[in-house]
Amino acid sequence: MMRKEIRSSSMAVPVAILFLMLLQFEAIHSRILESKPTTYIVGDDEGWDLSIDMQSWTRGKNFHAGDLLVFNFDYQRFDVAIVNKAGFDSCTVNDGAKVFDSGNETIPLVLGPNYFIDSVADVCAAGLKMAIDATAPPPSF
Repeated sequence: MMRKEIRSSSMAVPVAILFLMLLQFEAIHSRILESKPTTYIVGDDEGWDLSIDMQSWTRGKNFHAGDLLVFNFDYQRFDVAIVNKAGFDSCTVNDGAKVFDSGNETIPLVLGPNYFIDSVADVCAAGLKMAIDATAPPPSF
């Protein structure tokens, strides 16, 4: 009888180890799925437009490096420029800035500050600008 009990309890250890391995696999798998970049439609239904406050639109969102911003706008009225802090503060397109004018642009966020403006100073000064500080993406295993 003693041998049967030893064999039964010796099977419990491999089964428990297998169960723990499956739990660990599930935890890692769910983290990998969570670390995919998020795509944001800038301004939601309004798009990149003066009708909404762009800085307010960013509030409450957790932006990470690699996330994608989709800028939808009327290309005959607006554009979007990626500028440095000085360009953002002064509403000017600095040397080395990139200006996009197709009306539908997808731009990945870089780690740290990201500054976007309309390249027309008066439009930018009226509020068509936004700053986003992108944090490191969640770890992927």
